[in-house]
Amino acid sequence: QVQLVESGGGLVQAGGSLRLSCAASGRTFSSYAMGWFRQAPGKEREFVAAITWNGGSTYYADFVKGRFTISRDNAKNTVYLQMNSLKPEDTAVYYCAARLRYSGDDSYAGDFGFWGQGTQVTVSS
Repeated sequence: QVQLVESGGGLVQAGGSLRLSCAASGRTFSSYAMGWFRQAPGKEREFVAAITWNGGSTYYADFVKGRFTISRDNAKNTVYLQMNSLKPEDTAVYYCAARLRYSGDDSYAGDFGFWGQGTQVTVSS
């Protein structure tokens, strides 16, 4: 079992940056691939980024490529999402989760579990 707590959200102007953190409890954190998802009001949860257990590979949704970077520090049981060049359409609650199975689709939310409570990101124009 892994418990996840996100932090780092807030209000930022368009073009600004934020770094989200997801702190995990449990000694098995390093064995999981991790992902970030987001959900805007009235919209479905969508994939943002994922990283393999050792950080060797990363995957991004097309709409964040070149702007967001996912990373992890297994010694600190933490995964990060560095978000640059933020846009108003990035406004959402951001969630981290651990990948529990692999369907072959890096972005499939159904493969993930142990969801955190989310952190709000608001980008003003």
